[in-house]
Amino acid sequence: MNATSIVTSITPELLFGALELERTDVGLLPHRLPFRARTQCDDPQLLMAEAQPSGVRLVFQTSATAMELEVLPTRRDYVGMPPRPAGVYDLRVDGRLERQESASGGKVLRIDMEKGSSTLEPGQSQTLRFSDLSEGVKTVEIWLPHNEATELIALRSDAPIVSIGASGKQIWLHHGSSISQGSNAASPTGIWPVVAADQAGVELVNLGFGGSALLDPFVARTIRDTPADVISLKIGINLVNTDLMRLRAFGPAMHGFLDTIREGHPTTPLFVVSPILCPIHETVPGPSQADLVSLRRGQLLFQAGGNAEEVRQGKLTLTLIRDQLRTIVDRRSKDDGNIHYVDGRELYGETDNERLPLPDELHPDAETHRLMGERFAALVFKAGSI
Repeated sequence: MNATSIVTSITPELLFGALELERTDVGLLPHRLPFRARTQCDDPQLLMAEAQPSGVRLVFQTSATAMELEVLPTRRDYVGMPPRPAGVYDLRVDGRLERQESASGGKVLRIDMEKGSSTLEPGQSQTLRFSDLSEGVKTVEIWLPHNEATELIALRSDAPIVSIGASGKQIWLHHGSSISQGSNAASPTGIWPVVAADQAGVELVNLGFGGSALLDPFVARTIRDTPADVISLKIGINLVNTDLMRLRAFGPAMHGFLDTIREGHPTTPLFVVSPILCPIHETVPGPSQADLVSLRRGQLLFQAGGNAEEVRQGKLTLTLIRDQLRTIVDRRSKDDGNIHYVDGRELYGETDNERLPLPDELHPDAETHRLMGERFAALVFKAGSI
């Protein structure tokens, strides 16, 4: 018998953290938004982000000592910049990180930030191999890259693979921006929501969408219809860096988002988390723009495209959004004892920025992701709020 001659069908019972599986020409593509939600928005940024499987993992029990996962990844490259590292697949055995592998080939989405265009180049599937694993029955998790779409083609092993069934843990559903999706984290188990979930012992469903935490009604309906024991919403930075709405629209839109969620989760603990510190947008509105001078030098840095005077016209800043979110939660808490406000600067604030500045002016680095995850777990899951 070949070392990995047993082929196991990849089914929803093996896949945690995805809301839907799409059958493609070559395999299965995990989605973090259901089809109905995806049909209500044609924004390529959102559609790219939701198909990147942040927080999605294969989980099963097996006595296998060797296994293979065949995948077709879609990685991103930016014109004029050094190639991005391939996405990382984290293998954990009985909760411990054992191996990290990457798929070097696959499709390439080539993005030209100066022109605002992109092209998709075809590629071949790749096989990840995990061998010399420990003997005996064990729980195995294969965490898919948080920043790279991955079509799952085949799972092979040298011993049978079985579903673990429901974990029995509380389900934590989190929605946020690219920081919640994991931008600049080193690997899928290093993004701050996974760090927090590990420390709290909860089951994560991560609806962090890069550039796309924009109070979309179809996202609120998705959260409403998804089982959850705890819900958190990290809102603000994308509203500023897309310059999507003004102050007059923000309050009612936030209330409507919360109202929709409460239709399906009337008493579920709900944490509204304001933005972490981001100096370029604390008092200066968006949109965020790539610094083209730095971009031509091969470095991605962001800068604020608005100016402070525009606040009088209703443009949003992070300072304004924090004040609004606190007020909204205070008002709603009079009738809703299970809604709570968390100031994002408790996760990453001014002192942290002095020691661990944001590398591109918007997103935290790997060390900061871990710090934020540890702090969130302490603030929310260990503070007796649930």
